[in-house]
Amino acid sequence: MFFRGFKSWCENVAVQVRKELALQPVDLLNPTLLAECLGVGIWTPKQIPGLDEKSLRILLKEDADSWSAVTLSVRSKDLIIVNSSHSKARQASDLTHELSHILIGHEPGRVDISEDGLLILNTYNRTQEDEANWLAGCLLLPRELLVLIRRQQVDLKVAAKKYGVSSDMMRFRLNVTGVDRQFQYLQKSPIS
Repeated sequence: MFFRGFKSWCENVAVQVRKELALQPVDLLNPTLLAECLGVGIWTPKQIPGLDEKSLRILLKEDADSWSAVTLSVRSKDLIIVNSSHSKARQASDLTHELSHILIGHEPGRVDISEDGLLILNTYNRTQEDEANWLAGCLLLPRELLVLIRRQQVDLKVAAKKYGVSSDMMRFRLNVTGVDRQFQYLQKSPIS
């Protein structure tokens, strides 16, 4: 799945990004601020010049399976278009996912337009998507922050809201990082 050391690299990138943004390891990461730091523009569909009302309605319909975000590269400038009909937590996750592709240095996929005007993604790289998902999780919820949340016994819904992520993302990161396992073990261990 991931190359050896990738997960540690992602945690280190999350720490470094926070340093560059003058944030503490346990501070909220604002993906918009990170995009600005990287020189990446962010648009919603309403900001796309010349987009007709019908296309706008299609792009913004509140469908859980609809698109989330896309990165366009034009003349070596990156622009992320994010689905503004999704929740703020999902938008933060989607935006951070797209920024992760850029931070990792992934090659962008190829998109073509069909005869009837539909966009068709012609390349899809599962490994790149998994890597961007992992780094996005680390950027939004680094392990050190998760340990603090568990140590302080913060309610997960409260923590998710404070850090701008979904409760599902919070639970996922606590699980995959081993932080929940670590704290369950500590609670079971007798104190000597």
